[in-house]
Amino acid sequence: MTAFFPRVARFGWIRSGLFWRTFFLLSVLTTLSMGSWIGIVNLVQRGPQVQQTAELVVSVVTITKAALTHSAPELRRELLFELVSNEGIRILPLEPTDRVEPPSTTAMMPEIAAVVRDKLGPDTRFSRRVNDVPGFWISFNIDGDKYWLMLERDRLAGLTRVQWIGWASVVGALSVLGAALISSLINLPLARLTAAARSIAQGQRPAALPEKGSKEIIEANRSFNQMVDDLAQLEKDRAVILAGISHDLRTPLARMQLEVEMARLSTEAREGMQSDIAQMDAIIGQFLDYAKPTEAATFTPVDLSGMLGDVAHTAERIPNMRVKASIEPDIHVMGNSTDLRRVLNNLVENARRYARTPGEDVTDIEIDCQVKATGHGRRAVITLQDHGPGVPEDQIAQLLKPFTRLDTARGQANGAGLGLAIVERVLSRHNAELTLQNRPGGGLRIQITLPLAR
Repeated sequence: MTAFFPRVARFGWIRSGLFWRTFFLLSVLTTLSMGSWIGIVNLVQRGPQVQQTAELVVSVVTITKAALTHSAPELRRELLFELVSNEGIRILPLEPTDRVEPPSTTAMMPEIAAVVRDKLGPDTRFSRRVNDVPGFWISFNIDGDKYWLMLERDRLAGLTRVQWIGWASVVGALSVLGAALISSLINLPLARLTAAARSIAQGQRPAALPEKGSKEIIEANRSFNQMVDDLAQLEKDRAVILAGISHDLRTPLARMQLEVEMARLSTEAREGMQSDIAQMDAIIGQFLDYAKPTEAATFTPVDLSGMLGDVAHTAERIPNMRVKASIEPDIHVMGNSTDLRRVLNNLVENARRYARTPGEDVTDIEIDCQVKATGHGRRAVITLQDHGPGVPEDQIAQLLKPFTRLDTARGQANGAGLGLAIVERVLSRHNAELTLQNRPGGGLRIQITLPLAR
């Protein structure tokens, strides 16, 4: 169990709804923050970037135009070669037959074009491809002659849409990982506390919670550890008290039984007193069974198929009982063999007392056990049902409450009202599920789902 608890505490928070809720909220907050940041940066950066790009284009065109205008004709070829090889600037004459594609449809292109036309003239043209040659093309005039000037796109491009998406993906992935880390740090202490509380509910003693972290977590874990120690001491004290009750009450009952046997009483009086003493002894036994803890340390693989077969065979020998059993072989579960047998015997005895078939002096019960797939995986499912009068639907939930005896159908016999409460208490310590419902056609159907032994 000690090895199992850290594993649950370490990874159980991954399946918790609180973890995913926290993770989702942090992820949404991060996404909104990133979107707002990108929008603000884009808005603030757009104006300066438009102005910077436009000024670069105007400067290149102006300088190139001036260089070509004032250079000697015999040196222009070398100048054009120098511009292409060193500056990535190509100058070509503008012909009416040129195949011109419109400029790129980026958000900033209309603003860049407006600023450049304001500086170079309204007849300035732009293109992204001329005669199938890609680039940033812009037209200009020299003494009435029109030319194309091409700049490499890399000199003008800022962050492209693909680059923005790439950087946003990287930042988003890091943010999601950060959200997962923060969610785990928030939920891990709660997951440990939940796993420890679940262990206590199953009759186990969990490992001490680590007393580290924030002040609130330290105080909560320290209080929980103290509660676990107090409960353990309470269990020890209760065991001593139970042993004392069993000795102090049953010894006088045995003495009374002996005195009744030796007294000169009529047969009717003797049998009545013996019945009262036996009933008192049975009630004391029920109290002790209900209060007795089921230690998880005593759990071993139990042959459930064989145990059910023995219970069914024993029930068949009870007068006025008919048993129909359908038990799958080789079903093994983890549990305390003595406590599980007590559960099954209590259910059979409960049916014998209260589930007589209407119109007959016989109690019919059906016992079925199969391995079935459930919401918690493959489990052993025991179904025990009778053909008796059943229980009113509004009173079924009352059957599992201790010291409860119904006034109808099933509540006419003597007892302390602990039979099914003992069953429910023992099964809860075995991490089992108990379901009660009326059987179609009459009677009560009891279903028990037990984890299989590994």
